[in-house]
This record gives sequence, structure tokens and C-alpha cells, in this order.
Amino acid sequence: MSALADTFSNFIVRQTGARNARVIDFSKLSGGAIQDNFGLTLELEGGDRPGRQEFVVRQDAPSGVAESLSRPEEFRVLQAAFGAGVTAPEPLWLCEDAEVSGRIFYVMSRASGTASPRKLVKGDLTDDQRRHLVRRLGAELARLHTVRPPMDSLAFLEMPTGSNPALSRVALYRRYLEEIGEPHPVLEWALNWLEDHAPEPGPTVLCHCDFRTGNYMVDGDELTAVLDWEFAAWSDPCEDLGWLCCRSWRFGGDDREVGGVGDKDDLLASYREVSGADIDPAAVSYWEVMALVRWAMIALQQARRHMSGEQRSLELALTGRMVAQMEYDLLNQIPELEEGQ
Repeated sequence: MSALADTFSNFIVRQTGARNARVIDFSKLSGGAIQDNFGLTLELEGGDRPGRQEFVVRQDAPSGVAESLSRPEEFRVLQAAFGAGVTAPEPLWLCEDAEVSGRIFYVMSRASGTASPRKLVKGDLTDDQRRHLVRRLGAELARLHTVRPPMDSLAFLEMPTGSNPALSRVALYRRYLEEIGEPHPVLEWALNWLEDHAPEPGPTVLCHCDFRTGNYMVDGDELTAVLDWEFAAWSDPCEDLGWLCCRSWRFGGDDREVGGVGDKDDLLASYREVSGADIDPAAVSYWEVMALVRWAMIALQQARRHMSGEQRSLELALTGRMVAQMEYDLLNQIPELEEGQ
């Protein structure tokens, strides 16, 4: 680890023009099931960032999943989001030379606070603090969704096929199921339902596509950073809203629809106020079902990374065991939506 810390430190010295750097702290951060994240605190002498500086280095993991962007692509998405006013870590430097550390990486500023779902869902936030946080989340998504195609810097992001991003997702997940080659009748049934009930699409915007509790930092009751941009894509705004409200991301706070933190009405009200867009709650509910299917697909892919020997990991193996829970939720949620129509 010390050699890797020196490698990253020397890279930052070159980028900042510092005379010297002293490593104060270096550690691999928790989470990061798909990418490796390292916290690096340096004392820099001279250059354009003198003094104590806290960074996060985000580096390719040994293996990935099909939907994940490369680190250069993720860096450019982060630049676009940061430029749109989203509360995200400042993207600082990209290293595309794998010879430097053995893998491609980039460096960003480090935000204060915690992303722990347990602390955010089961902590001692008051009702007012929860409402404030949920409204912040709605505002962040509204700002992100001002980024729209075409953008030369994001030309690597494919546009949804056809005229409806929802149907584009359905087709993609059907292909995933075929590639996995295992029978999953509940997922097949859910994909049929999603195809039959696709709502009219909203505008095509830049979506985070993993905007959920666990992927944003909170200090006290203030949002300090939206993290993990590796799944960003052009899509329907309701994809992000539905993913955030998906049952899988409530972490035991099932009565609070927005990531186990607060109420969907507050989220949508804030989104409408900042964006000026009228969001249909039924479309958000539809994308919550899509989120369950998508998370099941990702979980199956994660398990394959372990089972194939690409990346032996207990966390990846356990993620694959979660598919049954998503299928159970689908069996309950789809009938609930049909009864409410």
C-alpha cells in the first residue's frame, strides 16, 4: 500500500507543481464493489494547491460489469455534472497511462461526512432534517438533468435506441438474461410487464443511474457530494427518481420511500420547483419496477465475476444471492401497481 501511496503522491506532485509531498494518510475506502477507491491525504509544499489536501483516487478494479463506464468516461461525466452545479466531488486529474500505477485512475476532491446507509436510514435525523435532505436530493437531480445531448465531451454515451428509453432498457435486459443463460421466470415476467406498461418518455437527459442512499455523502443533515458516476447514461429523468425510490435502497426504512430517508412527495415537489418539469408519480413508480429488474441483472453479473474466477470476492458472491429478494419484491410490487390503476 505504501508503494501505491507514493505512486499517487508523485502523480499529484507533477499535476500541482508542488516541490514536495508528505503522505499523511492513505487507505482503501469501503464500498467500491465495482471500482477501487483510495483516500489520500497529503501535505503539499508549493505548487497551486499548497497545504493539507484530501483526495480520493478512483481506479479500475480487476474486473467490471457491462454497464460500467471506463475511468476516462466517468471522469468526463463527473466534469459535466460538476459544471452543471451538481454537488459532486471536484474532478481534478485523469491518468490514462496504466504504466503509472498498473491501472487507469483519476483524482478528485474528498467530501466530508458519511455515505453509510445504516447511519442515514437508522440514525437520529429529525423529521425536518430528513425532509431537508430529501428536498436536496430532488434539487440535485433537477440540476443534473439540465445536461442534455448532444454534448461533444459526452459523445461516448450512446443514445437510447428507439424513441423510448424504457423500451430500450427492456431490450437491453432481455439480452443480459440471454447471455447469463439461466432461467429466471420472474424477471422474464417483469420484463413483459415493463414492455406492456411503458409510459410516454420524458426528455432525454444525463442520468446518474445509481443515485441512491449509499452513493451520496451527508455531513450532519447537509448533502456534501453525489458519488459513483460509473453507470451514467442518457435516459428518462424518471429513471433516476425511480432508482432512488426503489425498495432495494431503503435499507430497512421501508416506510420512507426515498432511500429509506423520507417521502416521495417531498422529493418530487423539490424536483418540480427546481426543474419546472411536471413529473408523473405513476411514471416514477414504473421506473421503480425497472430498478428492481436492473438491480437483479447487476447482481447476477456481480456473482458471475466471482464464480468465473475473474475476481474472487465474498461481497460479489453474496450480491448474487440477493436476486431472490428482488424477484420477491417484483411479485409484490407489480400487482400493487395494477390494483392502484
